[in-house]
Amino acid sequence: MKKQNNIEENNMILNPKFTTLLFLLTLTFGFSQSKDVEVKKLEINNKLDHFAARVVKDKIYFSSNLVTKRGRPILDKYAQQLFGIYEGVADEDGEIKDAKLITRPEVGMSNMSVATYSKDGKFMYFTSNHTIKGENKLQDKNTFNLLIQRAEYVEGKGWTNFTTLPFCEPDFNFAHPALSPDGLTLYFIADIKGTKGKSDLYKVSVSNHETYGEVTKLDETINSSRTEIFPFISSDNKLYFSSNRRGGKGGIDIYSYDLESSDAEQKPVSLDKPINSIGDDFSFFLNDDLTTGYLSSRRLRGEGGDDLYYFSKF
Repeated sequence: MKKQNNIEENNMILNPKFTTLLFLLTLTFGFSQSKDVEVKKLEINNKLDHFAARVVKDKIYFSSNLVTKRGRPILDKYAQQLFGIYEGVADEDGEIKDAKLITRPEVGMSNMSVATYSKDGKFMYFTSNHTIKGENKLQDKNTFNLLIQRAEYVEGKGWTNFTTLPFCEPDFNFAHPALSPDGLTLYFIADIKGTKGKSDLYKVSVSNHETYGEVTKLDETINSSRTEIFPFISSDNKLYFSSNRRGGKGGIDIYSYDLESSDAEQKPVSLDKPINSIGDDFSFFLNDDLTTGYLSSRRLRGEGGDDLYYFSKF
């Protein structure tokens, strides 16, 4: 998994290639996964990174490298790769067609990645970078830390009205936004004071995509002393996220936690194969049918980068 551009090493957070940096239970608590799950590597994969696929109405969005006209990854002055969000359509087999880079005004850093969208497709929250350096306690130096921005889709104009969320302080990282199905809660990861690992899962309330509540850390039964990344909330209100906590099946695993459960002893469950592998698995997305979706992985027989996979019969 690659760093997005923190511009520094602690950003395993944005693009998932952070294995060198960081980064069980049986299926109980009302969660089940079919033994017939099928996982297919997509044709769009190549030596570049592809991750964080999200289906919104008749479109599919995903994150990948910004590239030159010759298809080579664009680097910033720190020799870090830059990323953008691409838009396409998905066919009946999950393949992504007609992918093109979405554009935005030159606001802040060039990086734009790992996004979530309102059900009507009018609002997008994504990960980017601060334009001023903040303190990096892990490296004892100042870096361009990650932040979350919101954009609005206006017909005829595209994505516009870019706004940095008010709680994103320059001295900390905020990334990987994920809206709840009702659009009233935004989940994300951060490394603010009180975080146990390199990043923990947090949430805020959302009002009309204009105002936001108090940042609240998720329960200690969900967060671990390791690293939590890439939250996603399914239409049946289950939290999926990735972690390199102990007891997993590989370097980074995808976990499930039922937010509707009243079981005080509930713990996150590592998903079975073939969703999880001995490699890094992350950025899980489940369609509203609760049987098909996408994940990103750096598993065996991949294309050399972070690859997108389509799954069915979940």
